[in-house]
Amino acid sequence: MRAVTQSAPGGPETLVVTELPDPVPGPGEVLLEVAATAVNRADLLQRQGFYPPPPGASDIIGLECSGTVAALGEGVTGWAVGDQVCALLAGGGYASRVVVPAGQLMPVPDGVDLVSAAALPEVACTVWSNVFMIAGLRPGDAFLVHGGGGGIGTFAIQLAAASGARVFTTAGSAEKLERCRELGAEVAINYRDEDFVEVVRAATDGAGADVVLDNMGAKYLARNVDVLADEGRLVVIGMQGGTKAELDLGRLLSKRGAVIATALRSRPVEGKARICASVVEHVWPLVADGTIQPIVSAVLPLDDVAEAHRMIESGDAVGKVLLTP
Repeated sequence: MRAVTQSAPGGPETLVVTELPDPVPGPGEVLLEVAATAVNRADLLQRQGFYPPPPGASDIIGLECSGTVAALGEGVTGWAVGDQVCALLAGGGYASRVVVPAGQLMPVPDGVDLVSAAALPEVACTVWSNVFMIAGLRPGDAFLVHGGGGGIGTFAIQLAAASGARVFTTAGSAEKLERCRELGAEVAINYRDEDFVEVVRAATDGAGADVVLDNMGAKYLARNVDVLADEGRLVVIGMQGGTKAELDLGRLLSKRGAVIATALRSRPVEGKARICASVVEHVWPLVADGTIQPIVSAVLPLDDVAEAHRMIESGDAVGKVLLTP
């Protein structure tokens, strides 16, 4: 199979496409012929040597893909060779073939083409599990998501708006802010020249945000606690702004608030299977009827993987960048 490899951590130029032996599915696993994979911020960290795969996972970068079932491992039921699917991966997506636990397969939603389906698994599972399963976003809640123009952000805006929440988001350009509004954000805040705490409070009569989904980590911790409403929930899913910050427990206690840090990749297979099943049940109908759409900025061949990483690093892409083997 064709796959992206690295001889050492570094910049995008360290990513090269090589030939490797085809993987073989073990018990409970499925072999996929990959149609497309997506580039995530976590991929950039892995390339740089800061986010190694969990034990037992492929060293090949790539946390999601779409494709066709090519072979079934022992004991797999419910899937057949030839099925078109998308999958949540612990690694291995930047390749023409990948093995995945059967519980992490999801059917391609009706109305979505096979390549575009690669833009869905990671964002759908991340947003649904964190915002709804963990933070319990309800209709009428004020929801703030940072980085509204990215893959997570564009999906979170759509899903939260579809649930009946009031959606607030931050982004860094006029183009991204406008796109966020088109996707369902009630208020889009330019973090370069606006204070998101002041804007959210003003729009909620001083109450603040019931749920905050944050990918910045340390840099935004204090301000995210400030913007929380009483009994608000801050869910941290990324560390783009660092890993260590001071937390004012008094401020958090006064709000009866919660700070929750979660990671999807390192969850046990059984936990990821439960999330995938819940996404298929609750989210896929909204994708099938067009309420939620995969947002794809560009589709590049696997040989252009370095350029795909540069696009994500630049922050210019809106939504996902896909790679096709």
